[in-house]
Amino acid sequence: MGTSDPEKRHGDGRAISDEEWARFVREAEAGGGAPKEPSARARMVTERLRAQDQAAARRERRRWGRRPKPAGQPEGRRPGPAWQAMNGRAGKRRSVTSLVVVLALVGVAAVAVRPELVTDRLPDGGESDVAAPLAQETARPTAAPSEDPFPDRPTLKDPFRGSPAVRWADGAAGIVLPEAKAVGGMSKAQVAHALRSTKEVLVAANLDPATLRGERPEEALELLDPLQEDGRGRLEKALREPSERQDPLVMFSRFDPGHVRLVGDVVKTRGRTTFGKGDRSGEVRVHADYTFVYPLVKAEPGSTDVARSVVRRHLTFVLYDPAKVVSTQGKLNVLTWDSSVGNSACGRDGGFYRPQFTEDLVGEPAPSGPDVDPYDRSRDLADTPQECGTVTRT
Repeated sequence: MGTSDPEKRHGDGRAISDEEWARFVREAEAGGGAPKEPSARARMVTERLRAQDQAAARRERRRWGRRPKPAGQPEGRRPGPAWQAMNGRAGKRRSVTSLVVVLALVGVAAVAVRPELVTDRLPDGGESDVAAPLAQETARPTAAPSEDPFPDRPTLKDPFRGSPAVRWADGAAGIVLPEAKAVGGMSKAQVAHALRSTKEVLVAANLDPATLRGERPEEALELLDPLQEDGRGRLEKALREPSERQDPLVMFSRFDPGHVRLVGDVVKTRGRTTFGKGDRSGEVRVHADYTFVYPLVKAEPGSTDVARSVVRRHLTFVLYDPAKVVSTQGKLNVLTWDSSVGNSACGRDGGFYRPQFTEDLVGEPAPSGPDVDPYDRSRDLADTPQECGTVTRT
């Protein structure tokens, strides 16, 4: 800071700067010895320093309005408590960093309570970066997806809101087949056919709108070997006369159209397909482990309460070489079928999933089984409790 024509103190002949004179006045005032009527010189210097401080503050406000506030204090004079001035820039950095941390924590708390503060301001309804698709699953996960302590409620416009499935693939796009190769005495072409047929069964049995409406899944059945009585034969009986012992839901996802309807035309899908040789030459086994998420509303006109049912299937299909094993050329046999469903009423048959809505839960007795996260793909379905339990989320 520059000085004007310096005055000379009597007796020493040295020039005194504006800053020294202002400090002298402040120290005198602090010590109780300040003159009652400041001199014109003191008033002039003090007023000049105050004006310079105000101008610097205005410049800082304009600069911070154009870009994010830095973690440390900028160079130059800054009005503030004496301890900040004595601690220097390091002390000021600590002060500002603490302020930024506090503000960040407050922001996190606000978003946790009202996520729409952020999501409603993102492009495309708030799903741009947050809802970026997950990479394809190539191995069993080691843990369940993290849970949101304040999940958003699904809506007719955004039926997967608040669910991990919002980042999953849509429908058949989530069923990605591995590259075929010869195995188990089966050629590469035969293995490729087994993989394609497996995907076609999964799509026809779990994604086809007609199947979801409870219609006969003809396309899926046609891919299965009619010679397998405990496979295709058993499923056809279950479709004709569904019961607890003959349940078509072991293979097909079906909802009663008189009770519910699908919201939109998207079912979310996540999982993986693998293959390997069988117990003998002339067979290839295809393992499919997929989870399907269905958003639904009641079939009543004007219904807006969205519920989701989460179905996981672990299926093993076998394609035999007819020259070595009695079978139908190109048709799949079913070796195993395991499944679980999150959000379907307990103790009801009829061959349909029965999703429950918020109003249905009032007065309902709590299930006796354990809590289960239907999105947890790290667990083995064989270890899933058979009794009816409670889903932690849908």
